[in-house]
Amino acid sequence: MDLIEVYSQNYIDDITRKRRGETRIGEEVIVISDDTHWDDELKKSDAQFVIIGIPEDIGVRANFGRGGAHTAWKPALDSFLNQQSNQFLDGKVCCVLGHIFVDDLMEKANQLNSKTEQAFLELRQLVSELDNRVCLVITKIISAHKIPIIIGGGHNNAFPIIKACSEILNKKINVINCDPHTDFRPHEGRHSGNGFSYAFFENYINKYSVCCVHEQYNTSDVLKTFQKNNSHLYFSTYEDVFLRETKTFTQVLNQNIGFVKDDLCGIEIDLDAITNVPSSAKTSSGLSPIQARQYVYQSAKQLNTLYFHIAEGAPILSHIKADNKTGKLIAYLMSDFIKGIIEKE
Repeated sequence: MDLIEVYSQNYIDDITRKRRGETRIGEEVIVISDDTHWDDELKKSDAQFVIIGIPEDIGVRANFGRGGAHTAWKPALDSFLNQQSNQFLDGKVCCVLGHIFVDDLMEKANQLNSKTEQAFLELRQLVSELDNRVCLVITKIISAHKIPIIIGGGHNNAFPIIKACSEILNKKINVINCDPHTDFRPHEGRHSGNGFSYAFFENYINKYSVCCVHEQYNTSDVLKTFQKNNSHLYFSTYEDVFLRETKTFTQVLNQNIGFVKDDLCGIEIDLDAITNVPSSAKTSSGLSPIQARQYVYQSAKQLNTLYFHIAEGAPILSHIKADNKTGKLIAYLMSDFIKGIIEKE
């Protein structure tokens, strides 16, 4: 089966709102013309970044979360393509590849009665199938010496992304994450809450750093695991910055970055971290959008970056109407990441 739906030039043109006297990013991005041999064409392209979506929420539901993470990809892409292409960010550095094919897995997940134990077992098996697809696609992108920007879906997708990077490089990698949760839950079947623990204990991660964890939303066992493995696992807490005020946000951010700065690193952000952004675990007490943007930009600028992954955004949650601002926020984060890479000293 096809792993990915490759977007055509006509598709990109249709969602790019052109205006006389302006040049939108969507008018400049590189588009793949051969959807059968897209990986070969990608290797030959001048693009530095490859943008790809994962429109799924199976991993979130398998972790007892609310559906909706499958809806982040399209509004994010729309907002990104309709930003201006200019001296700050030239659209030519990006290739818009398409999205990973998940329709069949989503259809199976939608047919399950999520209130039964058997349904959760089946959801977690579907996540394992998704892992394989994501891993194969990211492997091809990394092999083409490009930096993938992955949008949409649950944080379960961190595991196959990290695995792909580690296997193609034949070494463990470092990862930084901005998230209220460590997503380091036990090996109980794959879901959005254990992507990093699977990656760590299967020897794909060397060092893992989590910025601004919420103290009451991580289990005692997980926190003890971090303390036990403190040369490889590190977290800072939201409460130290914004409640106790023992450290500034900048100090904490630099400490998190410093922990993983010694090697190749993946950059992760869970939109649960940002105040009032629709997500699988929406928070009323989180980072501001500008702090999230600073995290992304500074991480990209200071680290030797392999990839960028934005997870858990849900502009259309299973129980509310659409929030169109989420797509625009994701587009800001995408742009900030690219600028951080380009503006390295």
